[in-house]
Amino acid sequence: MADILPFKRPTSRKPSDIHKGKTLCKSGFHKWEISKDKQFDSRQGKLVTLYICKRCKATKSKSL
Repeated sequence: MADILPFKRPTSRKPSDIHKGKTLCKSGFHKWEISKDKQFDSRQGKLVTLYICKRCKATKSKSL
């Protein structure tokens, strides 16, 4: 007689679980934090503030 293998039950993947935390960023509501890794731009010779979104890791910079 053959061995019976149990099948894995599929997990319930709701759209809210898949896209958790990304819908705000897609709508333009990022959660910006200041990154202190790189503060000086060598091309322009100015101080630069680098912002990184906490949720989606998008970046933006602002020169002073």
